[in-house]
Amino acid sequence: MESIPGWEVVFLCGIATWVVLSSIFNLTQKIRSLTQYWVSSYVVSGTPITLRIQKYQHKYLDALFSGLSCVVSVPFYTAFLPLLFWSGHCKLARQMTLLMAFCDYVGNCIKDVVCAPRPSSPPVRRITVTEDEKENALEYGLPSSHTLNTLCLSGFLLQYILSYTQNEDAIIGLAGFAFVCLFVFLIAVGRIYLGMHSLIDIIGGLAFGLAILAFWLSVHKYIDDFVVSGQNVSSFWAVLSFLLLFAYPTPEMTTPSFEFHTAFNGVALGIVIGVQQTYHQFHHESVPRVFTPHLSVPAFLGRMLVGYPTILLVKFCSKALAKWMLPILASALGIPVRSTSYVPSLSFSPSAKKSDEIKQAGYIQKLFFFSRQDSFDVDTGIRLLQYTGLAWSVVDLVPSLFSHLSL
Repeated sequence: MESIPGWEVVFLCGIATWVVLSSIFNLTQKIRSLTQYWVSSYVVSGTPITLRIQKYQHKYLDALFSGLSCVVSVPFYTAFLPLLFWSGHCKLARQMTLLMAFCDYVGNCIKDVVCAPRPSSPPVRRITVTEDEKENALEYGLPSSHTLNTLCLSGFLLQYILSYTQNEDAIIGLAGFAFVCLFVFLIAVGRIYLGMHSLIDIIGGLAFGLAILAFWLSVHKYIDDFVVSGQNVSSFWAVLSFLLLFAYPTPEMTTPSFEFHTAFNGVALGIVIGVQQTYHQFHHESVPRVFTPHLSVPAFLGRMLVGYPTILLVKFCSKALAKWMLPILASALGIPVRSTSYVPSLSFSPSAKKSDEIKQAGYIQKLFFFSRQDSFDVDTGIRLLQYTGLAWSVVDLVPSLFSHLSL
């Protein structure tokens, strides 16, 4: 049996302690009282800037900025990150996945702590072309997640490319840096043009994005070494994922932010478990990469044709299994549960909705401090297991199929 490194215990106990202390001292409300009015006033004062940018309204600009928003959306990364794994760039794929989960957690936590509004519409014209954008519009404003995520992921991708190619040409490095800056600038301007964010949201996204990117560039090698060769990795990450569900602020009103966090929390857990199990088979640095004789383009296309249907099937099956298993487990443990949408038989009555609707609340605090919440939303556990299964299939099940099919 592997010994448990002391730092793992200290780290997890630190998060648990933070959860308890933040509940006792009501830190979320105190931080919100210090920041919400200040940020909200900047959102209102920034309305003329938004209207000035929207004066240049044109159908081509609508299409451009809406398209760019889709390129950096959660559905895009859900489709793009598996391709990185299947193309042979496994190290980049797992690091970008964990970075995305980290960005999503930090960004959404800040949103639901501050609870600052988006620009008022009207007078601001808000363009939400896709269902994903309509759901994003239900979140709070500060910081701009699109700006934050784009800065972190494109900046990390540039660093990886320059390091991977070992290119020391200053002109190429400068050109790559200029392209990243231009891309982030277009995303940021697009969020204002589409009426989704005010200037203060963009500034917040840039500031937090730079801080997260600098932090990640200093620790990503240690995190990756731990994931591929550490001790008790799967059990540690499972407990971490569980705690991160509770180490989340309670917003003033229910938003999709906690659902996004839960999904990427599950994705990170599934990736870590899968990579830990199959690193030496499918994810080491000598695996075939696309555009090489060992992995031709037709074989890569074959991987896509096999991989995407498989992970979608696993996602469906994981959700169905979790919907059946978790209510039974909760009943056996005597834990009262409810369901917002996944299990109709557990839906709560409208009369109870007002007191129970905020599912982002810290469940551990409520369980141990006997709050008025008398049931727990089982949808959170279902969503976590669903995306854990999806991510595990990307790095374990699907590569096994590739091996059997000689892809």
